[in-house]
Amino acid sequence: MRVFRGRAGSIAADRDASQRLLSVAADGEPAVRVWRPHRQIAFGRRDARLEGYDRARERADERGFPPVERGVGGRAVAYDGTTTLAFARAEPVADFRTGSTERYDRASAALERALRTLGLEPHRGEPDDSFCPGTHSLSVAAASADGRQRKVVGIAQRVRSDAALVAGIVLVAAREELADVLERVYDALAVPLDPASVGTVAAAGGPSDPDAVRTALEEALIGDANEVSIERIGGGR
Repeated sequence: MRVFRGRAGSIAADRDASQRLLSVAADGEPAVRVWRPHRQIAFGRRDARLEGYDRARERADERGFPPVERGVGGRAVAYDGTTTLAFARAEPVADFRTGSTERYDRASAALERALRTLGLEPHRGEPDDSFCPGTHSLSVAAASADGRQRKVVGIAQRVRSDAALVAGIVLVAAREELADVLERVYDALAVPLDPASVGTVAAAGGPSDPDAVRTALEEALIGDANEVSIERIGGGR
């Protein structure tokens, strides 16, 4: 298994670096990456078709989150550039028409294991009106008195004829800042969002150190691979 660490010098270069995982997997070797992307709001294709898209981009920029458009579906997600993590695991596929459910299940189980090692009890699913709503999400109970479930992990999948990539986002800290910018962006898009549904590992009583969370996630996604080689990307985190 190939493990990529670090981030490239720009948002565009960092996105290209993640594409390398698919190339590695297409050649027959699974690949894993867990990292801290640059500060940004990443909009999905569906967002770009909405009337309020330009205003949403302006609101992201006003809050110091450069707006970018990713080449997949889904809704906007926010990375603070410091604590928010992204993860990706690529693997070869023999038949792109099968295996999607199993890949989602394996990734969800790995992320659940990682969160449990951090002292949390994750649940599959998400509250109503969550950011980037989807079928495959993980939530944790807030450490505050209300104890309500808040979304901390979103998971998506991209499948090619020769490889598949399961990837997503993990919110570690900075809950208030992330909830604020997401609320403003979703309001401009006229897409429902309950800012109270935004969670973080730290707000649920886990560590606020993204390095500790990154290590737990990487170890869980690597799993019981017998041989692991490390490749650095740039000089970032």
